[in-house]
Parts: sequence; C-alpha cells; structure tokens
Amino acid sequence: RSKKPFVPINCAAIPETLLESELFGYEKGAFTGAVQRKLGKFEVANGGTIFLDEIGEMSPLLQVKILRFLQSRQFEPLGSNRVKKSDVRITAATNKELFSLVKENKFREDLFYRINVINIKLPALRERRLDIEPLAESFAIRFGKKNGKKIKGIDPETLNILNRYNFPGNIRELENIVERAAILAQGELIAKEDLPKVIFEEN
Repeated sequence: RSKKPFVPINCAAIPETLLESELFGYEKGAFTGAVQRKLGKFEVANGGTIFLDEIGEMSPLLQVKILRFLQSRQFEPLGSNRVKKSDVRITAATNKELFSLVKENKFREDLFYRINVINIKLPALRERRLDIEPLAESFAIRFGKKNGKKIKGIDPETLNILNRYNFPGNIRELENIVERAAILAQGELIAKEDLPKVIFEEN
C-alpha cells in the first residue's frame, strides 16, 4: 500500500458530529451547510491506509460504526442509502491505556480486539533520551525558517538542560518548547535564556 493514499485524521480534534461525516463523507443536502457532496476519509484512502490518531477519544456510537466497517468494509455516506466499499488498512494511535478503558466500559471490547492486531508501544521521550537532541535540533531549524530566522541549532548548554528534563508532554511538549525558543532567539543558536521557566524548575 506504500504507493496508495495515506490519510490521517485526529479523532480528538474534530467534534463527534463532524467526525462521522469526515470519515464516511456526505451527500449534498445531508444536513444544513452540506452544499455539495464530499468524499469521506475511508473513500479517499481506498487501497491505502487511514490513520486514526487518538482513537481512545472516539465516542461509543462512532466506535460501533467503525467496528461495522472493519467487519464488512462497507459504509454509507451521510444522506445516502448507497452502500460503498473501501479496501483500507487501518492504523490507530492513542495516549490512553485502551484495555483499562475497556474495563471501565468506555471503549468497546470487540473494537479493541479488532484493532489490536499488531501492538507497538512507543516509549515516552524520557525513556529514550538519545532522541531528544536530534529532534530538538530538527525542530529548531524548522521553526527558525518558519519565523524567518537563520537559526542553525541549539547551543550545547541548552541541549544539556533539555536532556535532563522529563517532558511529561512527550514530543509535542519538546516541539512547543523549541518553537517558543526559536521565536525568542536573538542569535543563530537557541540559548538557555530562550527556554521556559518550567524546565529550570524541574532541573
């Protein structure tokens, strides 16, 4: 499927009422504001892969519909009675412990076992500290360009400070910290003065 579409969607960033239409699409007139037909992510990703990020945030009703799709590979766009098929590989990610949610009846057990075919646990950033420096350097250069600055990287002292921080927010927190630092940086290298106070409070 490597040459076919890869379609990501963040289940936590889209309201429940809109997420269903994003996944399955809709016909013109299906609801107020549906002025034209729109293809859903499952149809767009046909032959390829769809990535459901933060699947643990998905509502119980939508979980049922996803399970039905996984079992039949069929779906109906909103406002349509035509059944469509889609051959997609589904990958999913979550920062929650899904098995615990199953025990609490917050995530469907049948859906859990349906998607839990190959389980890859990604360790927290604090458990793989060798990744901090290359990620931080990459973010620094990227956000430097984004903000029109000629940032070449991060000075060694600042990297040492980042390496000692535990990053409870994982890579997203590192990314936000470096973006802030890139905005504040006065020179070609990000300095410790550009870092937020929270890092020094822990160190």
